[in-house]
Amino acid sequence: MRSIPRSAAVAAVVASALAAGLLAGSSSAAADAENADAAVRIHDIQGTTRTSPLVGRQVADVEGIVIGVRTYGSSRGFWMQDSQADADPATSEGLFVFTSSTPTVATGDAVKVSGTVGEFVPGGLNSGNQSITQISKPTVTVVSSGNALPAPVTITGGSVPRAYAPEGDPAAGNSINALPLKPRAYALDYYESLEGSNVRIGSSRVVGATDPYSELWVTVKPWENPTVRGGARYGSYASQNTGRLQIQSLVPIAQQPFPKANVGDVLSGTTEGPLDFNQFGGYTITARTLGTVKDRGLERERARQERRGELSVATYNVENLDPSDPQEKFDALAAAVVENLATPDIIALEEIQDNTGAKNDGVVASDQTVRKFTDAIVAAGGPAYDFRSVDPENNKDGGQPGGNIRQVFLFNPERVSFTDRAGGSATAATGVVREKGRAALTLSPGRVDPANAAWENSRKPLAGEFVFCGRTVFVIANHFGSKGGDEGLTSHHQPPTRSSEAQRLQQAQTVNAFVKDILKAQRNADVVVLGDINDFEFSRTTKALTDGGALYPAIKSLPRAERYSYVYQGNSQVLDQILTSPSIDDFSYDSVHINAEFADQNSDHDPQVLRFRP
Repeated sequence: MRSIPRSAAVAAVVASALAAGLLAGSSSAAADAENADAAVRIHDIQGTTRTSPLVGRQVADVEGIVIGVRTYGSSRGFWMQDSQADADPATSEGLFVFTSSTPTVATGDAVKVSGTVGEFVPGGLNSGNQSITQISKPTVTVVSSGNALPAPVTITGGSVPRAYAPEGDPAAGNSINALPLKPRAYALDYYESLEGSNVRIGSSRVVGATDPYSELWVTVKPWENPTVRGGARYGSYASQNTGRLQIQSLVPIAQQPFPKANVGDVLSGTTEGPLDFNQFGGYTITARTLGTVKDRGLERERARQERRGELSVATYNVENLDPSDPQEKFDALAAAVVENLATPDIIALEEIQDNTGAKNDGVVASDQTVRKFTDAIVAAGGPAYDFRSVDPENNKDGGQPGGNIRQVFLFNPERVSFTDRAGGSATAATGVVREKGRAALTLSPGRVDPANAAWENSRKPLAGEFVFCGRTVFVIANHFGSKGGDEGLTSHHQPPTRSSEAQRLQQAQTVNAFVKDILKAQRNADVVVLGDINDFEFSRTTKALTDGGALYPAIKSLPRAERYSYVYQGNSQVLDQILTSPSIDDFSYDSVHINAEFADQNSDHDPQVLRFRP
């Protein structure tokens, strides 16, 4: 199970935080155990902001009842809660005690704990994550055992505020750490006021499928931005979906397998345990008692076959595909192309790795990867796809080191032809010329402006000319820079810092300029821009792609509740897109939901399919 990375040197982390001015408190007092604060209660340690007023201080004989014990991973310890709550709703009565080794206490023990108050930041100080108030280097005395646990706070749709978070303090770099908690006004403040406390939820809809780390996401607000298939849609920067909570289990998987759930299923009954915070999603119920999954029968979608005269174009991120992957993965992806996508005429693939995969050996060719995939499609009853691509320079396009991911065009030669124009290479830029009154590429396949700084350590767009029923169609396959490095929605910076957007904005501007070159040469040219854009339909990236009316994001033709291709931390959102030039004004579009909502995935992305008459 993925756990919050911790080390025995929590005191060093606290000292670093103090030195950086991120946390309040006296670091000198931490070294003086003789000055330990006596008669301190948990709510005194938690305080009324996100960081403890006692950080760095020694405390003695802090009383509480053990409400949960974590015996695995690198974040071993236990949660305790004071049964004598104060009257302030902003102060949590629960607290994590970091022991580093397997705790010797049991749930229900009444304990007294002495140690150092600290603020641990999951993911490190540069992650932007909120911190966890805790006691480290503890001395623990068990006073009695078998005590009743403090009554849990029931988290419901009605108890969680509609507003997500306060605006950060500009004087503190937009941090909310020092702001007084307002648990009746903001969802993040409400959850923070329960940090480390015993909480529970009733039957709740699953909005994020069980992942490989034995986690799932639910919502206590089933009415909040629902998708047609049971998810929670992230449709703007202001629709964070306040009812989302991550669920983990305190019971090791070896003792109790974690339930497998898809989006739309229901985690039925009571789920109860301490409310934790981790770097992989923020507020998390670490369940002592876990509800049971009620299967709602979610099925994988199937796109319709193109009609007579229609050209079908698809994009599919196949998640680091290489020949060393099990044949079962190739077969499953191939079956999806045949059965769920209805064998599109053209498919832009993202994340095709080279012939040796992640082995960092200088190999860049990917013909074996692609052939293994196209052979699997034939075996699944599909057509014998041909392909075109341009090999990248070694380790210059980002992704897994040695993997050399790139975009690849598959096309069905029985329905569409490819116009080859020689000379394409990793560094050669394709251009646009006017031939016989029509636009043409100078290189096909060719890369779009590969020397532009926008593509540093990122995949360069792949452009190609296709002919369908005598009509030329320009297709530009993309895989924009990832969101790695962006802060999560639960960041202590509000709004969160989205540092990765700067590069994608430049990439979008570059592709938009290339499309405008095509349209300048031929105003009515059919241009399809598609791929893993790694950004939302409402983002600056998409706005830059569509600048001047050069392109239209086809996913906006769908009802809002159907606009998503990816599920991240319980939010159904758009990352994969197909955009069309003005001449393509009559089309049908499908976001084909076969992966993102399911615990069993062949990829983490849903493919997209566009059908139109050129």
